[in-house]
Amino acid sequence: MAALARATALAAPVVAPRGVARRSTGARVPSMASRVPSANLAASLRSVGGKQASMPSFMGLKKSAALPRFRSLRSETPAAVTRSGHVVAAAAREPYRGGAVDMNQILEERDACGVGFIASLKGERTHKTVTDALTALGCMEHRGACSADDDSGDGAGVMCNIPWKMLGKYCEDEGIEGFEEGKAGVGMVFLPQDAAQAKKSREILNECVEAEGLTVLGWREVPVNKAVVGRMAKATEPVIEQILVAGAEEDDLERKLFVARKLAEKKSAALDAEMPGIAENFYVCTMSGRTVVYKGMLRSAVVGEFYEDLKNPDFETQFCIYHRRFSTNTVPKWPLAQPMRFLGHNGEINTLQGNLNWMASREADMTHPVWAGREPELRPICNPAASDSANLDRVAELLVKSGRPVAETMMLLVPEAYRNHPDLDATYPEVESFYDYYAGMQEAWDGPALLVFTDGKKLGCRLDRNGLRPARFWRTSDDYIYVASEVGVLGDAISNAANVVAKGRLGPGMMIQADLETGEFKENTEVAKEVASRLDYKGYLEDVKFLDAKEPGEATTMDATGLIEAQAAAGYAAEDVSMIIESMAADGMEPTWSMGDDAPMPVLSSRPHLLYDYFKQRFAQVTNPAIDPLREGLVMSLEMTLGAKGNLLDNKGAEDIPAVHLKTPVLFDEDVETIMGLDSLKAVRVPARYAGTGEKGAMAAAVAELCAAAEKAVAGGSQTVIISDKPDCGDATMPAIPSMLAVGAVHHHLIKVGLRSRASIVVESASAFSTHHFACLVGFGASAVNPWLALETCRQWRGSTKIENAIKRGKMPNMSVVDVQRNYKAAVNKGLKKILSKMGISLLTSYHGAQIFECYGIGPEVIDIAFKGTVSRIGGMNMDDLAAETAMFYSSNFPGEGEVLNGIAARGMFQVKPGLEYHANNQDMSKLLHKAIGLGGKKESGDFDAYKLYQEERNDRPATSLRDMLVIESDREPISIDEVESVGDICARFCTGGMSLGAISRECHEAIAIAMNRIGGKSNSGEGGEDPQRYEKISADAEGKSETFPHLRGLQTGDVASSAIKQVASGRFGVTTSFIMAADQLEIKVAQGAKPGEGGQLPGKKVSPYIASLRRSKAGVPLISPPPHHDIYSIEDLAQLIYDLHMVNPEAKVSVKLVGQAGIGTVASGVAKANADIIQISGGDGGTGASPLSSIKHAGGPLEMGLVEAHRTLVENDLRQRVVLRADGGCRSGLDVIQCALMGADEYGFGTVAMIATGCVMARICHTNNCPVGVASQREELRARFPGAPGDLVNFFQLCAQEVREELAAMGYRSLDEIIGRNDLFAQKRAHPDGSAPGQPAKTSGLDLSFLATSSGEGGKSSERLAQATHDDGRMLDDEILEVPEVAKAIEEEGECVVKKEIINTDRCATARVAGAVAAKYGDSGFAGKVNIELEGSAGQSFGAFTVGGVSVKLVGEANDYVCKSMSGGEVAIMPPAASPFAPEDCIIAGNTCLYGATGGKAFFNGRAGERFAVRNSLAETVVEGTGDHCCEYMTGGCVVVLGRVGRNVGAGMTGGIGYFLDEDDTFASKVNGEIVSMQRVATAAGEAQLKGLIEEHVAKTGSPKGKAVLAKWAEYLPKFWQLVPPSEANTPEATDVVPEEVAASA
Repeated sequence: MAALARATALAAPVVAPRGVARRSTGARVPSMASRVPSANLAASLRSVGGKQASMPSFMGLKKSAALPRFRSLRSETPAAVTRSGHVVAAAAREPYRGGAVDMNQILEERDACGVGFIASLKGERTHKTVTDALTALGCMEHRGACSADDDSGDGAGVMCNIPWKMLGKYCEDEGIEGFEEGKAGVGMVFLPQDAAQAKKSREILNECVEAEGLTVLGWREVPVNKAVVGRMAKATEPVIEQILVAGAEEDDLERKLFVARKLAEKKSAALDAEMPGIAENFYVCTMSGRTVVYKGMLRSAVVGEFYEDLKNPDFETQFCIYHRRFSTNTVPKWPLAQPMRFLGHNGEINTLQGNLNWMASREADMTHPVWAGREPELRPICNPAASDSANLDRVAELLVKSGRPVAETMMLLVPEAYRNHPDLDATYPEVESFYDYYAGMQEAWDGPALLVFTDGKKLGCRLDRNGLRPARFWRTSDDYIYVASEVGVLGDAISNAANVVAKGRLGPGMMIQADLETGEFKENTEVAKEVASRLDYKGYLEDVKFLDAKEPGEATTMDATGLIEAQAAAGYAAEDVSMIIESMAADGMEPTWSMGDDAPMPVLSSRPHLLYDYFKQRFAQVTNPAIDPLREGLVMSLEMTLGAKGNLLDNKGAEDIPAVHLKTPVLFDEDVETIMGLDSLKAVRVPARYAGTGEKGAMAAAVAELCAAAEKAVAGGSQTVIISDKPDCGDATMPAIPSMLAVGAVHHHLIKVGLRSRASIVVESASAFSTHHFACLVGFGASAVNPWLALETCRQWRGSTKIENAIKRGKMPNMSVVDVQRNYKAAVNKGLKKILSKMGISLLTSYHGAQIFECYGIGPEVIDIAFKGTVSRIGGMNMDDLAAETAMFYSSNFPGEGEVLNGIAARGMFQVKPGLEYHANNQDMSKLLHKAIGLGGKKESGDFDAYKLYQEERNDRPATSLRDMLVIESDREPISIDEVESVGDICARFCTGGMSLGAISRECHEAIAIAMNRIGGKSNSGEGGEDPQRYEKISADAEGKSETFPHLRGLQTGDVASSAIKQVASGRFGVTTSFIMAADQLEIKVAQGAKPGEGGQLPGKKVSPYIASLRRSKAGVPLISPPPHHDIYSIEDLAQLIYDLHMVNPEAKVSVKLVGQAGIGTVASGVAKANADIIQISGGDGGTGASPLSSIKHAGGPLEMGLVEAHRTLVENDLRQRVVLRADGGCRSGLDVIQCALMGADEYGFGTVAMIATGCVMARICHTNNCPVGVASQREELRARFPGAPGDLVNFFQLCAQEVREELAAMGYRSLDEIIGRNDLFAQKRAHPDGSAPGQPAKTSGLDLSFLATSSGEGGKSSERLAQATHDDGRMLDDEILEVPEVAKAIEEEGECVVKKEIINTDRCATARVAGAVAAKYGDSGFAGKVNIELEGSAGQSFGAFTVGGVSVKLVGEANDYVCKSMSGGEVAIMPPAASPFAPEDCIIAGNTCLYGATGGKAFFNGRAGERFAVRNSLAETVVEGTGDHCCEYMTGGCVVVLGRVGRNVGAGMTGGIGYFLDEDDTFASKVNGEIVSMQRVATAAGEAQLKGLIEEHVAKTGSPKGKAVLAKWAEYLPKFWQLVPPSEANTPEATDVVPEEVAASA
């Protein structure tokens, strides 16, 4: 218990100077203990140079809560400062009163957490349950965070039984009668600080309680210790009191208290105008006869200190839920601390806006007899001002209060992935009907979620369908059940080992439940069976039609000219047809493209754009993970329903569910006709057309008429409205209303009139052809889409002479007209899954109507009509502008008099075409730049006169980005350039983008790195690792050639080719411990600008033997990085990864790469609190080697918006000085640098232009491996053409820096330091009477760029941020180990030593710093000594991460998530304590995502592990005794032996390595993803030797009883093993005795 005692003793905050705060991880932070290992070891931690003493961490005692809007403690109200110096207060939000919700409000509150509970199954109520829960809460401090003061927690609390004994004594002392368990209740109330408001709040609650026939027995002041509250939390600390109530019993009492609370909330909201703030500051935490919550904006360790009740021995409870919150926002908001009233939530609901909008639309139909007609008094049910957790709590609470069983409520709100589930099919198949029944009535609240819940009678927890949050549970011999986000929270893994009878985990979609009244404990199967059998769900579904897709027709529906006219009217461009529609029809997948999006934003373009183009897809970033549609598609579904949604509160069988189920929202023409013919739907088709005469108001009038027609149809009984622009629907001479506008307007109109849940919307759309278009239509309300014109295009394309000839010549497969339509539909389906997945959403029903987009260039008139609640911060087009843009499609396509229409016009949206759309990266620009820098090392220094021509080309270009619409108006007179800082100082702020070696050639990659090192800037390795020889200094001859780098020219002696920034992208390709130790900075790539929310992809033809060796993979095998980072599922996981990197290399700064989108400021605040040193903001237009075309064009927001929002939010929340802000990409000149500086950036990233400066000619074929100048190819003959030299890039950056100096001098400023964050110097360009800028289309007149041109306030000095030392995490277990003299000596002299220590869960990433010390001196495998580390206890997250050769770690106890992540060598063995009574093979010993990205070493687990075991394992060998889902996912090498049961989806994406699986119950075959791997028995001597040898090692290292049993009966067990073999291993001796001749010859 010594380790736990140390952690507890260190829980108090450490007072530090302002701006220098200390991070307490809950363990090992003595006041001023040295953090430096012995001198010789300290030297080994860094191979080049030294740094100043480490800066203490800011992560401290972690985190803060959140309040809507940007707020600073320096001002009482949110404010912005204009250039004139006036303070403009942000308007306060009115209380929510129902209807569609505002995404802006939702984005201001994001969180994640640690959670758990303790309960007695025997009904014992003890004070120890409270104290144990508080201890566990304290040991999860690192899963929460603190505000800028490092003391105000983001939130912590407990929920438990009402302490009847303690309060009974209080009532006796006070003379209060009638307070009796079962007949009384307690309300925990937060009251406003204002005395008058507090008084009024008490009066309101008293009135509402008494109105329900209850008696207020009295009010009790809750005793609190205010001294432990942090400064920021104290500013909003409420008055906390309890109301004691009597007058009813059991469920009747619960409902009366519920109604009283809801009425009190509504009354306070009605008073908000009269008494501002009362609605927000009067909050009832709980009011119940069973449970009570104690919570606040507190750190975990002080909850028990703050609430003195919790220290009272008479405070006894049977159970206690505890919760610690990590909010990405920063201003304390006490009500959002958890637990809530019914549940505690660790995770993020990704579908929140849709959930809230659908709840608002259906609540009018939600009734139940228990409410006796009072349902309107309970509305609105949800509130967008509350967090996702609070809103889920509100819905669940209502369902339970209405009589729905607790487990059933959680199952229908958070359903498991029940399709294609072998275990479910085998054990509880009846639950499938339950889920099908509710699928159309209640969309899933989807996202990573561990939910603990109770109504006071039942207690349980539920995990999301993907298993994206950790959840462990264990049971003791005295019938206590424990659940926690981590094991080890009580610090008794060894001392209490004999008492623990079982250990388990919650897998994806699983639930456990304890009955607090009977003591019965049920696991998932039993709970699900009980719920599914309550009603005859299978019978209810008999009347539902599950619609199978019809066979698409072969006949064309119009002639060739008619098709072209229709395409032109619908807005098609020639490249849309050839590159998108025809490509999808041919290949069944979206087209791939490269080099990002450098065309003007649609609102800036002089060419017409479809309405879809103005909307950008949102994506998961930090607060929640993307998911994987490629390898984990089994959890995803595109199923939709058509028809009315019934009464969720009181469903009555089949009449309450939609009548039709669809497998996909993509409909063939024939499917629509089937739907029209279904009597159950009474479908009505309504035309979507407007008078295209150019009259003002025509579009708005037509939309209003369309909405009225839809309302009439639904009111008349129609359950499906089909919005159509087909020629046979309405007047075909009238132009079509844009489908997206039509769908959104009808959707929101039906919500407004209370009819939305009574009908579905289907759209027949000419304009929908891209996956993005389908996502927009579904996202704004359509249940299904018929792309009738795209399908007709497919049919006519297949029937064309060109395609007929191609098929005859064998250039294309022989596909029928039906086939190409199916291919097109399949491509759309795949694309929709990808779009859902990048937001972390599994189900299309949850994406439906969720409006997960943001808008750039659409004004408030259009937003309010059709897209209400969508983020649109820069204004833009109105309805008349939209009508004019739609009319341009006609005028830009149709011929003049006497001309013939031969085809639709091109617009040049993807490629540079003369006379068409402008592209910022074009051939003219490239030539000018190449001349200025002397491409090929032709000039020792750049030609500034030639550069001026390049500068003019860039600065006089048509507006392509928002900053082109701004002009700088300095407030100073110009100065001499001699007074401005030097070129060298400016260059030190320059970085290059993360371009991986593999995506670009070795020549290009190394030339960029050498150039950046010469100028003192920083290059970025990108994903994929680096050759260790690049860490050494280069020796060059007089000709600039080197023996070690013979492929490069223009080298100098002393050059270094190492990238200063090494991108880890979590545990992905090429990340080894030595790679990490060679870094100046480590970049965590959370998202990539060109495809945020998606993974990397490297085509197999670019995986040369050299690239494969760096990535620990197989040559020629395509490499796909998983879209999610499997160790970043939430903000606290990102904090953990940052911690891990600081642990292994304490000298390297850690940066986090984000992509701009609305809400990034909130995310950036969380990242700063998570202890990052640098935050990099990228635009959504970034360059890339390969990406789906729709992702390049339609995901991610502008750099300018993201950068300004991040800077402003950090300033407002006192976090700006903690982090460096880096603007990534889009910079092409000194003017770009100046503009980014004004917006708040400290450093400036150059991406595509850096490639151009080395010779790139923008051929835009990077993804094909055919780059004509060898910049982006791995083909040796093309690489030989590489024209560049490091000096070229040096010249460019020096010329760019000189331009910066000239701009600064003209502005009157001496340094970038003086202008960073001065966006008040911007003014929007406006010249024309209509408000548009010179040379810009009229539609820009509605733009309002005040968001970019409004001061963000004082942010501190940039140079001080840059000079700041690497953030520190305090003293760690590894520091203690490294200070042991024997350890230091063994590392220094390559000797051997043994060190023994205790370990607890707050000891995170244990042994990594030891591994880093070894790797810094000897590399990953060069250490000839042996450091043996023996530990006892419960290891924290990332145990054994980064282990290297020569380090051996033994743990007796248990471990959490991420064991052996990025392991590079060495050994790790984990086994349970000897006193444990359970069979190890039946119990969990390690968490999720073990061996993620391991590149070597061995690991042995004497027990089971969780999900995603050995994901992306490259070379490690391991034995484990059972795993969860997704074992061996994305594995590229190594060997995995599993001696027990596994979950589903084994071997998904496995391209290398071999797996052995013991199958004792013949279920393994159903668990395997056979897309790549094959299954076979162990049939070779080499395979048997490999398997047996690893099991023997496993037994030797862990003493495994299971391993011993297998070896004892080897002949009996061997036939029960399956061997998984990917194609790359098929010819290895372990897999086959028959080796093909060509393989033998090459061996």
